[in-house]
Amino acid sequence: MTTAASTGADGTTNLTARAVLFDMDGTLVDSTAVVEQVWTAFAAENGLDAQAIIATGHGVRAEDTMLRHGPAGFDVARGADRLFDLELAAVDGIVAVPGAAAFVESLPAASIALVTSARRALALRRLELAEVPAPGVVVTAADVEHGKPAPDCYLMAASLLGVDPADAIVFEDAEAGIAAGLAAGMRTVVVGSHESETTRGLPRIRDYRDVVVTLHEPAAGDADARPSFTIALPL
Repeated sequence: MTTAASTGADGTTNLTARAVLFDMDGTLVDSTAVVEQVWTAFAAENGLDAQAIIATGHGVRAEDTMLRHGPAGFDVARGADRLFDLELAAVDGIVAVPGAAAFVESLPAASIALVTSARRALALRRLELAEVPAPGVVVTAADVEHGKPAPDCYLMAASLLGVDPADAIVFEDAEAGIAAGLAAGMRTVVVGSHESETTRGLPRIRDYRDVVVTLHEPAAGDADARPSFTIALPL
């Protein structure tokens, strides 16, 4: 069913799909300031370089970041548990990306998934604080062998939803997640301002306030009864 992006008469980018896969931090939930605050505190506790962590850690599993920036012999499991405790306690300033809740609600519930490098409890807690509905399918860093930028998490989510990767759209804000979506063979939309060689030519939105969803009923005789939908992305 895969349909390439088309341009509407009003200049919108139109993408037709059967599933949407969302990252969480920076994509549905505006938590960047909180994430950086927590990592700064954690780095101070452990003698790590906070700026180096922040520069490379967005969208990546905490364990992978600690392996990259921690000294030899650093207790990654203990460190990840400590970071998780700090993250759960940091509730101030967690808000939704504008329009995120309405956009999630406009999509078929059986066609969406959350794909995050955060732990499940933290992801659900942040969605709750931001008042964004939690998808029924949630894939976290603990569910796959290789975290973002590897495609494993997105491929697992597509499999759980029962859709071909080519029929899924990924919404991501960070380099590692964008690379993961593309590596999974999925059309990937950049949320926010991140720019790199990876994002060149990709559709982009500032937030979800002007994103429009049109649902399509399955055609007669369509072997896949899952409805498709077209997402119109503003300029």
